Amino acid sequence: MGKNKLRKFKDLETNPLVLQYPFGVLKETGFPLKGKWHSEFFHNDLPIVLELGCGKGEYTVGLARRFPDKNFIGIDIKGARIWTGAMAAMRENIGNAAFVRTSIEWLESFFAPGEVSEIWITFPDPQMKKVNKRLTGTRFMEMYRRILAPGGVIHLKTDSPFLYTYTTLMARHNGLETVTDTDNLYATIAQDDPILNIRTHYEQQWLDRGLTIKYFAFKLGNGAPLAEPPGAEDIEPDTYRSYSRGYIECPQLLEEDE
Repeated sequence: MGKNKLRKFKDLETNPLVLQYPFGVLKETGFPLKGKWHSEFFHNDLPIVLELGCGKGEYTVGLARRFPDKNFIGIDIKGARIWTGAMAAMRENIGNAAFVRTSIEWLESFFAPGEVSEIWITFPDPQMKKVNKRLTGTRFMEMYRRILAPGGVIHLKTDSPFLYTYTTLMARHNGLETVTDTDNLYATIAQDDPILNIRTHYEQQWLDRGLTIKYFAFKLGNGAPLAEPPGAEDIEPDTYRSYSRGYIECPQLLEEDE
């Protein structure tokens, strides 16, 4: 492991805004702040908003700066990624931001039923062949539903046509309430929106390559168990996902990439 990574991990251990609990510890003793985030960490009753797979924490920190009337928690398993946002929040003394280093599959170990008001899913791997790993799949949606307060909103921001199509089909098939839906965010509603104009590291890469950004916000509600949408297996895959994240296959850009 490089010295830079070791330094970042050491920084995270002393950063009061970062919580790291290995699964073994969670299984043995549980997470002490579960159900107590308001009273024992943020010391307020403001709504709690999660960013799942937060990466460098651009949304977590950006939203916390803009909205002091809410609390924001970034979730990611990669400590070296979290470091960027966590250190920025600590330097700026942003008291309504925090980071949890864990797998998204363990969310219910950290949050009690109804403790979360909103969830942001920003540029996740679309997991085109693994629906059970897909962060907008019904398996994960049922888990989100259990920790969300009534009326809680899910926000998906993605470059992936596949994931956008799948998620909108899933929501409509299950009769979920749509809040906002656009397949070309910056050509429609985002010009003056202080939330949607926060751009992540990967998002800027996709924009620089000429891809459009899709945004879909919806409410899960408390209805019947969610079902996978029929025909989801026929959704056209994202061709550029067959390559590394640094390369995007777009016919209009072949000359530039050669």
